[in-house]
Amino acid sequence: MLPFIDLKAQQKQIRTKIDKRIKDVLDHGQYILGPEVKELEEKLAVFSNSKYVLCCSSGTDALLLALLGLNLAPGEGVIVPAFTFASSAEVMPLLGAVPIFIDVDPETFNLDPSKLPEALETAKNAGINVKGIIPVGLFGQPADMDPINYFAKENNLWVLDDAAQSFGAKYKKSNVGELCEVTCTSFFPAKPLGCYGDGGALLTNNLDIYEIAKSAHIHGMGKNRYKYDRIGMNARISTIQAAILLEKLEIFPSELEKRQIVSENYNKNIKELDLGIKLPVLKNKTTSSWAQYTIILPENINRDRLQENLKSRNVPTAVYYPIPLNQQKPYAKYPISRNGLAVTNYLSKNVLSLPMHPYLSEDDIIFITQKIYESIKNI
Repeated sequence: MLPFIDLKAQQKQIRTKIDKRIKDVLDHGQYILGPEVKELEEKLAVFSNSKYVLCCSSGTDALLLALLGLNLAPGEGVIVPAFTFASSAEVMPLLGAVPIFIDVDPETFNLDPSKLPEALETAKNAGINVKGIIPVGLFGQPADMDPINYFAKENNLWVLDDAAQSFGAKYKKSNVGELCEVTCTSFFPAKPLGCYGDGGALLTNNLDIYEIAKSAHIHGMGKNRYKYDRIGMNARISTIQAAILLEKLEIFPSELEKRQIVSENYNKNIKELDLGIKLPVLKNKTTSSWAQYTIILPENINRDRLQENLKSRNVPTAVYYPIPLNQQKPYAKYPISRNGLAVTNYLSKNVLSLPMHPYLSEDDIIFITQKIYESIKNI
């Protein structure tokens, strides 16, 4: 079976350096908030062109810390896509706030800015005071941030970029991490820049947001040890994970280039199949970190059967995401924008993600696309 994400191929290239980094941590013994954490934050700031970076325990905790930094209060609302991973929406109810679900663009899979007015009106009609917007850079491509930021400014809202999948990408020559007030990313192992456990980061140019988040991620501690300024949480990144990320960050730019080549090879070979498959589209002068390579199947293809056929031919696949968040039991009570979620519902039934990592050869991709052809013809 081909690996869906090949972390072993990557590790072979940097294993000696990672071993040394881990040994250094074992030698100095600062397993929590050791010097590697600060080094990583400084290098991430340079990479993303962000003034302040806070590394933390996960992408979800990064979102939660960002909302604390933005002073989101119970009962207030945040507009967020329904077609995304649970983290994007779950952090609002954890603070007693309310997600308002909005539809996405059918080509980029990201929040559709043209539908923001209806989402805001829906919330106002429900008596919800909306404070912000969380666009999601799904599958690696940033959302269309200019109209989102413009709408936010016109309506006195903040914007929090959920870049768990899109860190490393660009929007109109600007880096993910500098596109709005605050950005959050994930270092989950399967992410384009992943560690060997859980980890995440908050990136911002706003000192107030950073300082609140920094305090909150160590139980709300102030400048003096055991003096607390606020209610906080334990959201520190492990020093060993920071050490691993330092070596992964060194090869990250080259891996992003390789991911782009993989996507181009997929595009070329899938087009040649002439099966009516819709390919991912980059719009708004963006690049993608290609966290996933996700296609849209024709509606007449049974996705479950196709996945079974491909698995029998040693090609793994995944579906992100088969059930929109608004249809999940914990989120069913929250508002949906009055113009509906037609695109979200369509995508959830027809998207399919193929193996994606920097070390997929063109021969691998030819093999995968041939098996797609065989599998569809046998359905």
